[in-house]
Amino acid sequence: MVRNGPDDAPSAMPISTYRLQFRNGMTFDRAVGLIPHIKSLGVSHLYASPIFSAAAGSTHGYDVIDPNEMDPEIGGMKGFVRLSDALLGAGLGLILDIVPNHMAASLENRWWASVVKWGRASPYATFFDTDWDQQLTMPVLTGPIEDEIANGQGSITIDKSAGTVSFNYRGTYYPLDPATYASVFRSQDIRDAVEAISGKADSGDEIAFHDAFREILITHGTDHAPVGNAADICWLLNLQPWKLIHWREAANGLSYRRFFEVTGLVGLRVEDATVFDAAHQLTLDLVRQGRVQGLRIDHVDGLADPAAYLQHLRDKVGPDIYIVIEKILEGDETLPPDWPVAGTTGYEFIAALAGVFTDHESQTLDKAWAEVAPGFSEQEQELQKVKRLLADVNFRGETSALENWATRIATADRRENLTTDGKLSEAVRELVTGFRVYRTYGTDTGLSETDRHLLDEVFETLEARNPHLCDALSFLHDISSGKVSEAARTDAIRFRTRLQQLTGPVLAKSLEDTFFYRYNRLIALNEVGGDPIGREGDVTRFHASMQERLHTQPFALTTTSTHDTKRGEDARARLYTLSEAPENWVAAVRRWRGLHQRLVTLLPDGPAPGPADEWLIYQALAGVLPLNFDPNDEAYLTEIRDRFLPYLEKAFREAKLRTDWSDVNEPYEAAVKAYAGHLFSPENRAFLDDFRTVLAPYVATGIVNSLAQTLLKLTVPGVPDIYQGCEGFDFSLVDPDNRRIPNFVALAPPEGKPSINDPVALKSWLIAQTLKLRIRHRELFTFGEYIPIDVGGLRSDKILAFERRHAGISAIIAVPRLILDAVAGGKHLSRDYWDDTSLTIPAGVSHVSDAFGDGDETFGCDVPIARIFSRRPFALLMTPHH
Repeated sequence: MVRNGPDDAPSAMPISTYRLQFRNGMTFDRAVGLIPHIKSLGVSHLYASPIFSAAAGSTHGYDVIDPNEMDPEIGGMKGFVRLSDALLGAGLGLILDIVPNHMAASLENRWWASVVKWGRASPYATFFDTDWDQQLTMPVLTGPIEDEIANGQGSITIDKSAGTVSFNYRGTYYPLDPATYASVFRSQDIRDAVEAISGKADSGDEIAFHDAFREILITHGTDHAPVGNAADICWLLNLQPWKLIHWREAANGLSYRRFFEVTGLVGLRVEDATVFDAAHQLTLDLVRQGRVQGLRIDHVDGLADPAAYLQHLRDKVGPDIYIVIEKILEGDETLPPDWPVAGTTGYEFIAALAGVFTDHESQTLDKAWAEVAPGFSEQEQELQKVKRLLADVNFRGETSALENWATRIATADRRENLTTDGKLSEAVRELVTGFRVYRTYGTDTGLSETDRHLLDEVFETLEARNPHLCDALSFLHDISSGKVSEAARTDAIRFRTRLQQLTGPVLAKSLEDTFFYRYNRLIALNEVGGDPIGREGDVTRFHASMQERLHTQPFALTTTSTHDTKRGEDARARLYTLSEAPENWVAAVRRWRGLHQRLVTLLPDGPAPGPADEWLIYQALAGVLPLNFDPNDEAYLTEIRDRFLPYLEKAFREAKLRTDWSDVNEPYEAAVKAYAGHLFSPENRAFLDDFRTVLAPYVATGIVNSLAQTLLKLTVPGVPDIYQGCEGFDFSLVDPDNRRIPNFVALAPPEGKPSINDPVALKSWLIAQTLKLRIRHRELFTFGEYIPIDVGGLRSDKILAFERRHAGISAIIAVPRLILDAVAGGKHLSRDYWDDTSLTIPAGVSHVSDAFGDGDETFGCDVPIARIFSRRPFALLMTPHH
């Protein structure tokens, strides 16, 4: 196990990572040019987004079409080798983000194309999670197939040079099953000739068949007109392994498991050893060659058996390869202790930070939010309503499939009485929406004690909420726990597997991609793995979570921004501060709403934007504006507007209240964009000036928060991860905005010691200096105890401090929190403000001094905050022999 301590640690364990997003202009060769910059930060490993061949135009790489080919769009294998050689030459490791759960359901994907063409006869038919009791569904139609053909949008196409036949629908060529080629032709002679070879068609030797077919075309001349009327074409299409359906029908039921709601991504069956080997061939080759030192596993909860997959992967790569998983830990959930990984990608750390930097005392934000969004007074009920919406609409097909399996099991178990009144189906829908964590991890061998306890808790809650469903829920409890007859055992295992693969997407889409865009009281809290209600979190809780982190996953990534976070880390750091002076913010929002009331459009379904929409708009705008916002810079206002309006479109569609991706409310969206667009207009100078004035104290305090959370990330248990560009200040919005390539030149660590007046330089300097200390004291920051430090004095509640201690060496870290009052008055670095506030050095530490070399002063028993914060609003102290 690699999580338990020094004796089990992989030899190539990262000290820190730097995440690069490939594509969108980032190539292997461009990354080579960034190596000196990454090295100057003190980073030990480059952490690469998916780099294998992806669907044409992919901006992220998670829609893989070939896991055994480097994407030529970013440099191909030759480019990768150049990058790998450069990294090795610089002494840097490489961590690859791999995608075992799904691939692109695209004809560019030769495995998928083979399945489409040959159906069950394809050698890849078992590679994907498909239901072969029906045709392979392709959700692409925009109208009835007969009408589409009649309107010239669909036709049979013969490619004489390739010797193939396909159905051309709006420019996409769907291959026909070779066994049906004879039915394509009107001429009986050619039909007979093709029929003679069709029976010999073999997916294992496609070339021979197509060569023979091409010869027939040559022999029979040039007139090979295929069937052309809609009825004949539809009859022919019904013979295919696949079936085109309307894109809106995807939610009602596909014949394959998709990734969340994305019909363009099909589930991969890596639980099958053959599929595993085929999907990991290049990855494992690169590991064996020493070109890859670590792997990040995307969406591990989507797999049929994550534990078995991870163990199989660990067996293949050996004990020294660093493995982290994208796994969202909800609430007090912990990582299963038997998973052979270093830990998660670190979203739980973001949630811990939110608790520290948010003031939970005032009710002002709650009252103001209740005024603009009165329907959200009962948050848990609202979240449950969203879950039901997702299960009944967005995941209707997946939920219905579970209902069918439950009915089959009830019949096999002679419990038909449960299937006659609709209660079993209702109970399945309740179960799908009843989890507070992503899933359980049951297998055909049973459930762990943790999972049994979780299931008991889920069903107890569901039965209390739905007493009329107790019998049906009890039966589902038996199925989920494996308490069924031998006749129903196989079906019960399949039911549980698909349930476990569904509850995660339902929770994620309900919470992170719907509720987080509806409940906008304080949007800084609406982060992956976070709690938008934000009622818990303080220094004591933070200390407890870091001690738990050291115990359970000391090598996990510790992150503050990723390609999937809802907004940049520094935007969140700024927005936390709204909770410290909510009265000023609420008054300003009311003023701005009044100022722009004339821009609100009255539509039949209500005002656009509505009051809650306006609340979100002003908060999101507060997070995205740059440090030195200039209302006179029209070019920059235009740039921000062009990024901001697409964000609003995404936010309101994700909320699914008045518009949706599948049912766009164009009048509403146009009205909202017109309103928001005017905010950036030069004619709106009065608002822009007022906005900058109101925002000033929040911006200044956000800078302090940003520096504090950065130092915490670099010193708490875990491997600090720096997302591209976040060595500077990142005020990006949700993807794709946060995947833009930053200006790396402007983010280089400075030569000297910058002051708080140059926060961008100070942040990159802080990262470089602290990571160098981590390199010199690797064991201290990897294995060192995490010891909370007592703080005394008038401002004791404004300080978070702790010690890392190992083998006689200590580091003491102190950062401020909730000090908007001081920052607004310019007092946060003054002795008067901090007064008698001081740290009590823990027993066993004789004295410490500034780790960044500011002065020769050492501190004994007590450390006055006023002295260690005199230059910068954070401190890292170490025993003198550092």
